[in-house]
Amino acid sequence: MTTPVSLRIGQGIDVHAFGPGEYVTLGGVQIPHSHGLVAHSDGDVLLHALSDALLGALALGDIGQHFPDTDPRYRGADSRQLLAHVYQLIQENGFSLVNADITVCCERPKLAPHNQAIRESIATVLGCALDQISVKATTTEKLGFTGRQEGILVSALVLVQRSQAA
Repeated sequence: MTTPVSLRIGQGIDVHAFGPGEYVTLGGVQIPHSHGLVAHSDGDVLLHALSDALLGALALGDIGQHFPDTDPRYRGADSRQLLAHVYQLIQENGFSLVNADITVCCERPKLAPHNQAIRESIATVLGCALDQISVKATTTEKLGFTGRQEGILVSALVLVQRSQAA
């Protein structure tokens, strides 16, 4: 039996290493870069963290359970489609997004020129207003694997609410 609370918080964290490539995909937006991200799917570390946050809010597992990297169906998968499926599960359970706060941790690529496009992409997938999606970037002042530009870490926090009809 589900606890009848009206608000739930979820957190998601994901990491991908840099590898060969000419761009990274963040939030459904291809950003030119000297490297790509190593992954089974399209490597959209931002949407993976957001998907995990949404799943976590309702204790529905994680993206690895829903889209295992051992399943060839998800090889090169568009993470926007994975996020859309996750959000459909959230809605089927009677909840909707209040807001998402996402932090991308990397030295490069610089996200400022792409921030608006990333927010718009996410809002489109989730069918929500732009002011419900916050995306910001930070560095680790050249410390750790992100500081050495070995990969990207993303942290996502979401608040979901029980829908009026539920």
